Amino acid sequence: MRRHLANIITGSRIAVSLVLMFCQTFGPAFWICYAWCGVSDMIDGPIARKTGSVSRTGSILDSIADLLFVAVCFVKILPLIILPVWLWIWVAVIVVIKIINLVSGFVCRHKLVMPHTIANKVTGAMLFALPVAIQLLIQTIPTIIICAVATFAAVQEGHFIRTE
Repeated sequence: MRRHLANIITGSRIAVSLVLMFCQTFGPAFWICYAWCGVSDMIDGPIARKTGSVSRTGSILDSIADLLFVAVCFVKILPLIILPVWLWIWVAVIVVIKIINLVSGFVCRHKLVMPHTIANKVTGAMLFALPVAIQLLIQTIPTIIICAVATFAAVQEGHFIRTE
């Protein structure tokens, strides 16, 4: 059991992300599920390292859980955000860069490549905090900052995929 704990936690993030899809956005159940997804994302890696259960499967499962959580959050939260068109275009460009990175990683290495860089982790932490900022009605400035960090992270990720 201890050896599989990290993957169980990661799997729970997948399940709770699916539950989050059916929660009222910013309602109590939403925040509980949202918090669990964030906490589970922070603890699964350290638990895997501490228990000596780091694996390629666990890494892929973590990436899938992250993608699902982000996708659900996009569906639930993005319709509530009011931003200038140019900022939406910037977000779309970041998404395109990330898709290009996934495709080029697969083409270059013949496998799914999703680097867990510090810049990606910082971007994730900032994105995780964004719904709180939205609740405070502060949308444009945090989004600009997140887009700047996410752009750097996406470009860095593409560089790592093509050079390592």
